[in-house]
Amino acid sequence: MQQIIDFILELDKLKAVSRKVRPLGLDRYENSAEHSWQIALMAASLASYAESPVDVPHVVFMLLVHDIGEIDAGDTMVFVEGGWEQRKAAELASVTRIFGLLPPAQCAAYLALWQEFEDAQTPESRFAHSVDRAMPVLLNLNNKGQSWRENNISYDRVVRRVAPEVKAGCPSLWDYLAPLLEEARHKGFFAA
Repeated sequence: MQQIIDFILELDKLKAVSRKVRPLGLDRYENSAEHSWQIALMAASLASYAESPVDVPHVVFMLLVHDIGEIDAGDTMVFVEGGWEQRKAAELASVTRIFGLLPPAQCAAYLALWQEFEDAQTPESRFAHSVDRAMPVLLNLNNKGQSWRENNISYDRVVRRVAPEVKAGCPSLWDYLAPLLEEARHKGFFAA
């Protein structure tokens, strides 16, 4: 039991990992723990729209562990281009350390789940990616482009970084987002 408690207490550090988008109506940035919780519920709620049938508990579990590597590696805004190989290597080292706090069988299972998300080859992982990519878009659309404007992110970059993954896992979610992004472009929510 102590190994599991040590793991759970280590996860508390995810609450201190700041992201670049603000929760609706708040002046502070969201943290990675809040993000993981929110997209897990989003995935459970949108599962019927997935590109193909998915095991919802599996997707939720995957989303709850997908950002744990940020405890050591920090968060990188999804709209950043370049440097992803180094970033993913740092996250792998982090999850290996953190999941290593668990008994061996649990460690292996959590690492496999994290890797499944990273590989994005199963229907569950593609759907999880679509939800992960969509959430910052939804927050920005409802915050008048707050993090896009603050971080000099263009409309074209958002579409390049988000559209392929959302379309792959949840095409109807992209059909929902695309006209909203176009409308946001006309409202000046993006960097020039």
